[in-house]
Amino acid sequence: MGKIEAAIVTGNTLAAHAGQAPGSGIRDPQNQDWRRLWRDSVTDPRELLTLVGLENLAESILPRLDTGFALRVPRGFVARMRHGDARDPLLLQVLPQAAELDDVAGFGFDAVGDLDALTATGVLHKYNGRALLVAIGSCAVNCRYCFRRHFPYAEETAAANHWREAIEHLRTDDSVEEVILSGGDPLSLSTAKLAELTSALAAIPHIRRLRIHTRLPVVLPERIDAELIAWLRGLPWPVAVVLHANHSNELDASVTAACARLRATGAALLNQSVLLRGINDSVDALAALSKNLFECGVLPYYLHQLDRVAGTAHFAVDDAAARALVEALRVQLPGYLLPRLVREIAGESHKTPL
Repeated sequence: MGKIEAAIVTGNTLAAHAGQAPGSGIRDPQNQDWRRLWRDSVTDPRELLTLVGLENLAESILPRLDTGFALRVPRGFVARMRHGDARDPLLLQVLPQAAELDDVAGFGFDAVGDLDALTATGVLHKYNGRALLVAIGSCAVNCRYCFRRHFPYAEETAAANHWREAIEHLRTDDSVEEVILSGGDPLSLSTAKLAELTSALAAIPHIRRLRIHTRLPVVLPERIDAELIAWLRGLPWPVAVVLHANHSNELDASVTAACARLRATGAALLNQSVLLRGINDSVDALAALSKNLFECGVLPYYLHQLDRVAGTAHFAVDDAAARALVEALRVQLPGYLLPRLVREIAGESHKTPL
């Protein structure tokens, strides 16, 4: 086993984002509520199947061996799933499947070259003018297609030692104008921890923009509470919040309300999706997603071709079919609702349009 593979295996428990409620020190009662909901997430695949009326399919659907990537899904997200439907597009995003154990050529541990792009602990520097902080390994939901499901979070989290190494790296590299908070999910951190980070970033004069990549407003909208909103309002830079929704059924009234709270801070709201076979690989599904996002005040941004990560091959849509879908969407949608079809290629200086 090589050094990279060993690091991946060592960090795999954290890469599963499994377990612990994040951060500490929150006093606002609303914050306590999102933490309680986090702790109450479904972590047993059989319980999930029972909740959606599919308990009789457990033996035929669930993998017989451990996939190495834990189930985690908030109950509010489960409530949006169609009862009794084994092909529900939300269920398929989170339910472990036997196909994850298949060894498929071309699907590896680090499909997008994250490990080669590390320039400091938890800091990825792939693109000109932008640096990404792997803020935390935790997330409120474990999406089965996650491109960082094998990432060694145990060794590579920017929050280590109160962000010291990450902040020092950013301070000494004046080419970085934009900081991207990612993970895991950066909003898994307590608001106090986020404030600690942004206070340090605010002392770096060449940083001009902040971007936050998060799925929590979609899967756990209660996270967008008064304390988080106050933090966002107080930031000294223009902020872009990039959400992640793949299907219009994810966008219920609670998500719409969370997006309204985010918009009220002045943040720009964008969405990036992953094209997933059997989930959103139809013109109708993608058009409905774009339209519903706009009703939430969110503009479609990227439609990603699947990152070829081990355990995810069953979600793949070939490039020809993906291009045909986007061309059909172009006929149905105004240009501002048409996401850009892209792939991330390890080592490239930008996302590759398809």
